[in-house]
Amino acid sequence: MGYAVTFMIIALIAAAMGFGLVGGMAYGAAKGCFFVFLALAVLSLVGGRRINTN
Repeated sequence: MGYAVTFMIIALIAAAMGFGLVGGMAYGAAKGCFFVFLALAVLSLVGGRRINTN
């Protein structure tokens, strides 16, 4: 999640400075990282750690 936030900040700074290509690339990377980490978080919450009760 840290990479997603970092790329999002880079994208916002680049967009404010007018670098459309760099901002778009950083935004795309942040968006991709966000959805990957979101999917992994959901899978870990659903799967969780299985505890043997025997």
